[in-house]
Amino acid sequence: MEIQGNETAEALILNVALILGVTGLVGKALARTLAAKSGWKVYGVARRADELQIPGSNYQFISCDLLDPTQTTEKLSLLHDITHVYWITWATQFPLDTPECCEQNKTMMSNTLNAILPKAKSLKHVSLQTGAKHYISLTGPFNRNLVCYYEDSPRVTQGHNFYYTLEDLLIKRLEGKVTWSVQRPGLIFGSSNRTCFNFMGGLCVYASVCRYLNLPFLFRGSKECWEEIYIDGSDARLVAEQHIWASTTDKGQAFNCTNGPSFIWKEIWPKIAVKFRVEVTEDLFSPDLNFSDFMADKGSIWEEIVEKEGLFETKMEDLANWGFMDGLLRFKTKMLLSRDKANLLGFKSTYQTLDSILYWIDCMREERFIPQS
Repeated sequence: MEIQGNETAEALILNVALILGVTGLVGKALARTLAAKSGWKVYGVARRADELQIPGSNYQFISCDLLDPTQTTEKLSLLHDITHVYWITWATQFPLDTPECCEQNKTMMSNTLNAILPKAKSLKHVSLQTGAKHYISLTGPFNRNLVCYYEDSPRVTQGHNFYYTLEDLLIKRLEGKVTWSVQRPGLIFGSSNRTCFNFMGGLCVYASVCRYLNLPFLFRGSKECWEEIYIDGSDARLVAEQHIWASTTDKGQAFNCTNGPSFIWKEIWPKIAVKFRVEVTEDLFSPDLNFSDFMADKGSIWEEIVEKEGLFETKMEDLANWGFMDGLLRFKTKMLLSRDKANLLGFKSTYQTLDSILYWIDCMREERFIPQS
């Protein structure tokens, strides 16, 4: 007998993804990647309304505040068909490395697992995303001599790292009945107006303002960060690919997740300047030369740019976090991650960081977050 219509579509669905944090940098990339794959259905969850433009009927957005246990149960316990969960969200109300941050993120994950574990009988895997801050305490002390971090590097004892809280909770709750993995990216390159630590957003707003005011595109970081390999980049597309790879092939491991080749800002900053058609000056380094001070009075300028260029309506702070930009380009320790483990086990995708940055600039232009030129 021939099966038609919805019955045919249902018969072809082999995997059902639940993406928590779907409007963030990696969440958007993962949703688009999975929704384009045959045999997948995707539920995307975020607190605020969804603006993703994903074609097809196999993607469904769910607005849900995961800090609200009643709302989380009401909305997520209905999803009986989930096979894969991707946790790519976190609560930003409290400062990192604080007990309050740990407790709030623990509450979010607990509410979610309480809602889905009793009902999702087909659940196969949960993939948790944390990051390079797994290996350091943001409050110091910093080990300036360590060159590279591996997945088995010991946890730091200073501060309160909510990454540890989430890993421990997840493993405990799954009880060995459902497999898990952890992805630890470096500096993520992607496009979103819903991300607290959005390097591409800050870079693009800064460059757009420099061009609008005809000002030089200064680095505004430390000389060390300018001249040395200081951090690894992670394209959001690559992080999404690794989530899928790990969740469909691996059992119970953590993986660093980086583009592969390391980069030096001194080499790529002038090429970014060419992309934005701004003048680059590379020989000015001063403790006073930072993003926070320079951009403090530029909110009205950004509003002018948005109106003049007909951009998607945003405030400057929707895309840019200047404190984050200052900290990133003046950080006192290197955050370099080995990706040998994933390579050896078969995940060999790589990206050139300059190519990643130029690609996401184009994406932000297409999404009308920044001017076309």
